[in-house]
Amino acid sequence: MSEFLMFGFVRHCWWKYIYSDLLFVLLIMSSFHSTPNSSHPFTTALPVTNSTSNSTLNPVAAAAANLVNDLLNKIPLPRWAIYAIFVAGALLILICCICICAKCCCKGKKKKQKKNEKIDLKGVNGKTTTALVQPDVSDVGYGSTKRPRGKLLYSLDYNAAESVLTVGIKQADSLRAMDLGGSSDPYVKVYTCPDKSKTFETKVFRNTLSPTFNERFSFQISKSSLLKSTAVMQIFDFNRFTKHEIMGEIRVDLCSVDWNRVIEEWQDLAEPAKFEEENLGEICFSLRYVPTTSKLTVVVLEAKDLKSMDTGGSSDPYVKVQLALDKRKWKKRKTSIKKKTLNPYYNESFTFDVSFDQIQRVNLVISVWDHDTVSRNDPIGKLFLGGDASGNQLRHWADMLANPRRPVAQWHSLLSAQQVNATLSLKRKLPLHNKLPF
Repeated sequence: MSEFLMFGFVRHCWWKYIYSDLLFVLLIMSSFHSTPNSSHPFTTALPVTNSTSNSTLNPVAAAAANLVNDLLNKIPLPRWAIYAIFVAGALLILICCICICAKCCCKGKKKKQKKNEKIDLKGVNGKTTTALVQPDVSDVGYGSTKRPRGKLLYSLDYNAAESVLTVGIKQADSLRAMDLGGSSDPYVKVYTCPDKSKTFETKVFRNTLSPTFNERFSFQISKSSLLKSTAVMQIFDFNRFTKHEIMGEIRVDLCSVDWNRVIEEWQDLAEPAKFEEENLGEICFSLRYVPTTSKLTVVVLEAKDLKSMDTGGSSDPYVKVQLALDKRKWKKRKTSIKKKTLNPYYNESFTFDVSFDQIQRVNLVISVWDHDTVSRNDPIGKLFLGGDASGNQLRHWADMLANPRRPVAQWHSLLSAQQVNATLSLKRKLPLHNKLPF
């Protein structure tokens, strides 16, 4: 019966690498049970040649038992200690195998979910890309009621003769209680963007949800810049020993304001923007994919109105072109460095080997950097294209796939590196070589 259980276990168990340890233990235990003169399983040696009393063991098993008995006799440890070591090792290996199996099963489920969520780019027929373009965040209606953040009374006035914008912070009402005592210590931060050169702050009012500020702040700004700017008023809760918490904000597009009169109005505080809108510049590049040769060609043409990163009001920009496969960094190239310019012209081409299966799982990351000889290079702006992108970036990528062998060029506005990194979430750790898809 023990022989049947032993070989049945070996046949049905897939953990082959623990077979030897378990086989030794089972042989030893079976030989103990079949020996009539055994006084105790931990004090009696294995029988060597007892064919009459141990009829269940075949010659191969008997020889293996003899070999194991000889080896165990040479170990300077009690038999019970040796058996305990064998059992502990087998259990440890078994637990490791179970953990590995559970992890593999979880990965398999996650991969299936990701495949179901991916966009099927094989259905692109070149006629339309509407089905591939995801809606902007502003177009999505959540339909959930949000707890009010309070409201702010402010004023706006512009003196065209002196090119001065005056922002008045009058008072706030019904603010959120941020402290444990049911109150807050509010103050207001005022600035304009994208040119966030000056930032003003009001006084801090203690233990109140309806402060009266009555403060005015002036910004030197031309008429042309005024029409492209946004006035930002953010209310914070002051904390002496921790980070100040933002309670809400108001953003006013100055191009939509009637400057023939002084604007003074109450407005509800909105949820603060996750990423600050900033004019980082634009970049133009073309994409071309040839499925027959599995070649992806990226031509970096030019950039304009880049953000100045140096003290002299200029930059030394270069462009980095990177491919990410399955959210992992894969291949990268970069252009030459253009000295002291905010409108560089490159016209440099880069070709990558990307199969049709990989083109559906790859993301193209375009980033503009300011080169510094002494210090570390600074990122100016960034964007990415691919099946995980949205808006114009996804539309450009879909147009490339819908028009094989034809270059498709387009201008794109640069985003902050923080925003792109948070959206793309690239993994730094490389996969094992036997799992690489190329």
